[in-house]
Amino acid sequence: MKLITTGNNLCRIMVSDEYTELANILYELVERDQKYDKVVIVTDENVEVNLYDDFVKSIFSITNSKKFSKVCIKPGEESKCLETFNELISKFIDFGMSRKSLVIAFGGGVVGDLAGFAAATYMRGIDYIQVPTTILSQVDSAIGGKTGIDVGVYKNMIGAFKQPLFTYINTETLKTLPSDELKSGFGEIIKYAAIMDDDGEFEKFLYDNSVEVKCLDNEKIIKAIMKCAEFKARIVKADEKETGLRKILNFGHTFGHAMEMEYSLKHGEAVAIGMKIAFRVALAKGYIKKDYYDKFVELIDKYDFEFDFGKIDVERLVEIIKKDKKNSFGDISVILPDASSCVGIFKMSSDDIEAILKKEFNFM
Repeated sequence: MKLITTGNNLCRIMVSDEYTELANILYELVERDQKYDKVVIVTDENVEVNLYDDFVKSIFSITNSKKFSKVCIKPGEESKCLETFNELISKFIDFGMSRKSLVIAFGGGVVGDLAGFAAATYMRGIDYIQVPTTILSQVDSAIGGKTGIDVGVYKNMIGAFKQPLFTYINTETLKTLPSDELKSGFGEIIKYAAIMDDDGEFEKFLYDNSVEVKCLDNEKIIKAIMKCAEFKARIVKADEKETGLRKILNFGHTFGHAMEMEYSLKHGEAVAIGMKIAFRVALAKGYIKKDYYDKFVELIDKYDFEFDFGKIDVERLVEIIKKDKKNSFGDISVILPDASSCVGIFKMSSDDIEAILKKEFNFM
């Protein structure tokens, strides 16, 4: 597959099915131009087993391996914490990294968020590259410069905006993912269908091609990833620091983050369930019609996202939502659908949310 370059001057994105072009770029940066004195690859134990050897084989075929070091963290959201962050920074110091060093985040969303935050803060900021290996990170977390770590059950409470030099997507890595990771990525892809404001074109594509997308049909999955990546890059360029428009990318996340933390769900799965809740709230508030609600929930269900809403402790859920970093002045900021393939930003009180959830989902 020929390398595809997309995005813009703020969010540079490259898509391929191999690492040859990435190896060439690193050769130019590290060897030919001597721009970086050291390079540290941050990855996790799962990626190390399945992908790391092929990755470095491509790079070291033309670049001096002596300039490279590796840090391997434990997989999972639990590693996105202060303890692991401190360990990572300590490794940077041990390796003798300077302001002229480079970090490569090689893994999924946790690796990207953690390594990106370490790069954003080490010596007040050094360069990094995102090399995402999951659907979720390829369409969302590795694009746009959001980095951060969690504090207890509260997601991304410490972080920084720092754009990577570029994001390099290799679609072949998806073939190594377990089914739950693939499913998680599909949740984030579906999110874009609700916010893209394209007269339902992407929603229809995902509905009509659900079997092919879930089976990673090469043409269909590349099209889905490209659509999401291009849209996110456009939104980020318009609102890099999330003061307005970029907030729509958080659709499904206000409820989803709370669900993820309280019920140990995969991020994309939580987002999909969060979207179901958001659609139900929007329907209750009269923002959307029943036929659109039914149609979109059916799309979510085609990607096998089911949840027993009856088991949720709604008061606990609302308490977590109240701690969301996007809230201000005592109000909860919620992204809700307000038309077909379109969302809006709404302010709601915690009491209003609690009342709607208890009524609409018969929470105990």
